[in-house]
Amino acid sequence: MNPLERLTALGTSVWVDALVEPTKLAQLVQNDAVSGLTSNPTILDRAITASAPAVRFDELVVADMQALADVLAPVYERTRGVDGYVSLEVPPDFAYDADATVASALDLWTGLDRPNAMIKIPATAAGIDATARVIAEGINVNVTLLFSAQTYAAVVEAYMAGLEARVRRAQSIDHIASVASFFVSRIDTAVDPLLRAAGRPDLEGLAGVASAHHAYDLAGERFASRRFASLEAAGARRQRLLWASTGTKDDRYSDVKYVEELAGPGVINTMPLATLAAFRDHGDPSDQLSDGAMNALGALEAIRFAGVDLRAVTHGLVEDGVAAFADSMNELLERLDQASAAA
Repeated sequence: MNPLERLTALGTSVWVDALVEPTKLAQLVQNDAVSGLTSNPTILDRAITASAPAVRFDELVVADMQALADVLAPVYERTRGVDGYVSLEVPPDFAYDADATVASALDLWTGLDRPNAMIKIPATAAGIDATARVIAEGINVNVTLLFSAQTYAAVVEAYMAGLEARVRRAQSIDHIASVASFFVSRIDTAVDPLLRAAGRPDLEGLAGVASAHHAYDLAGERFASRRFASLEAAGARRQRLLWASTGTKDDRYSDVKYVEELAGPGVINTMPLATLAAFRDHGDPSDQLSDGAMNALGALEAIRFAGVDLRAVTHGLVEDGVAAFADSMNELLERLDQASAAA
C-alpha cells in the first residue's frame, strides 16, 4: 500500500481540498484512496476565473459540483454514506446572518440535488445557529472555520439539537451526515510569532495540532454521551472531525506535518493537491490520536502561560477567514460579471 492507502487503513479518510476536473478526481479516487472533496470561495476563485466563463456563478458551480458528486457516488454507496461527499459553501456575506444562511443552504441543497453533497456553513455564532436549523431540515452540513475546541463543542451541540428536532417531528435522521472542519496550520501561523515574541520558540508548531487533539478528545466524550446514544439508536451518525488547512505554511516544518501528526481513526484529512502528492511520496502514517497520544491540554496551557490569548487568536482567525472568503467570492462574482458583459 502507498502511504495514502495506509492512512486510510488507520481510519483517516483522505479528501482533497481542490476543485479538479471529474476525470482528475476519478484518478485520485482510484490511485490515491481519495474519498471526498472540499472547496471554498478562494479555491473556486482560482479555479473558475482561469477560464473566465460567461455564465452565472450558481449555474457554473452547481454544475461542476454535481459532476464531482457523481464521480464520488460509488464511494458514497460503497461506504454507505460515510464518505463520497462534495462540499459547497453558502455565501460568506451571510456569515453573520442566520436566516440568510439557512435560506441559502436550502437553495444550494435543492440546486445540487445530490445525496452526497454537503453545505458548508461557517462557525460564527449565526452559522452555528443556522447549522442546527439546517440539520433539522435533513440537510448534510460541513461546519467550517473551526479553530478551537470550545467552538467545536457548540457545533456538536447544534448538530445534536438539529437531530433532536427531527426526532420530535418523527422524521428520519439516518441519512444525515455532518463534518466539522477544524483549520490547523492557520493556528500555528497566528500563534508562532506571538511565542517568538514571548521568548518561547520551543512551543512553536504545537498550537495547531494540540488544538485539534483537544477537539478530538472532546468528540470522544460528546459522542459517547447518553444524549447521543439515544440519537444513535434512532439512526444518527457521528459528526466527524475534518482536518482542514493541512498544507504546511512554514518551511521549518515537514510538508506532511498536519497529516502525520493528526492521523488516526474516525477523522478526515482534506489536503491540497501539493500536500496529497507529498504524503503519497514520503508520508509515514501511524495512529497519533488514540489513547491520549498527545498531552493536548498541557501544550495549550503552556502556550497560555507564555502569554498567548488563544481565545482572542482563534476569534480573530474566524473573522479573518470569513473576510478572506468573502473577498474571494466578491472578486469571483465581479470577474464573472465582466466576462458575461463581454460575451
